[in-house]
Amino acid sequence: MRRPRIEIIGAASGHGAPDPRCGDAPAALQAAGLLPRLRAAGLDAVWRATVKPTTANARTPLTAVMQMGRDLARHTAASIARDCMPLVLGGDHSCAIGTWKGVAQATTGPLGLIWIDAHMDAHTNETTESGRLHGMPLACLLGHGDPELVGIANGARLEPQNVCLVGIRSYEAGEAALLERLGVRIFTMREIRQRGLAAVMADAREIASTGTAGYGISVDLDAIDPHDAPGVGSPVKGGLKATDLLGALAELANDPTLRALEIVEYNPYLDCGAQTIALVPAIAEALLSPQRMLEFALR
Repeated sequence: MRRPRIEIIGAASGHGAPDPRCGDAPAALQAAGLLPRLRAAGLDAVWRATVKPTTANARTPLTAVMQMGRDLARHTAASIARDCMPLVLGGDHSCAIGTWKGVAQATTGPLGLIWIDAHMDAHTNETTESGRLHGMPLACLLGHGDPELVGIANGARLEPQNVCLVGIRSYEAGEAALLERLGVRIFTMREIRQRGLAAVMADAREIASTGTAGYGISVDLDAIDPHDAPGVGSPVKGGLKATDLLGALAELANDPTLRALEIVEYNPYLDCGAQTIALVPAIAEALLSPQRMLEFALR
């Protein structure tokens, strides 16, 4: 089986979050040698682009997120059209609007999505308590929220039966009500502790791949417990162990139906001992280079 070329797309914006410094994540990852590490792991990878808001559009969070969404959607759609796999590195999670709308637009048939996160990110303007746009991308992807954000990539959207959330432990009533009404499957940390992450991820893959033309994985690093991943914008205690997540992702390694990967919310200014930055290539390698995952497990 030919493995697709990996096209890295940086999403250099933190305008959707209360701490905008996660917008510096792509530059920090590039400076830390992410691309050479992935190539050393045997991956055919290139750094295709880094997307950031213009000075004019950065004046308000909405205009910045709108531009990011449109630009990212163009890049991810073009990557899929080239028969490549987009690897989007953020940046706050509002970038997911563009990432997955672009992938969905370029995919022939429905697209599934596994959303790995401490939060639901499914607020609309009517339900949000904070007004922060990084708490709204999943709602937009499902067709709910600000019309201009929903309309990105010709209004491409995901169907709720093809979407699931993994690692949830912090949310508000309004977003939970929307996902419940739509029938989106939610795997909370309580269920993960009861059943084990491997079993949950197997179910998640089934949901995202059944009746679809492929699926994507969006990893918010705050899904991982802050003890293992301190460098995130919105840490929540009681999360996934890093080794457990890497092992579960390795079970999906080289899945031919995986269309794209997104890793977001790394804040280089909050990291401790380079713990969090090391997880970004480890996550990519776990999914895309099983031999390097084995080496990681044996260290």
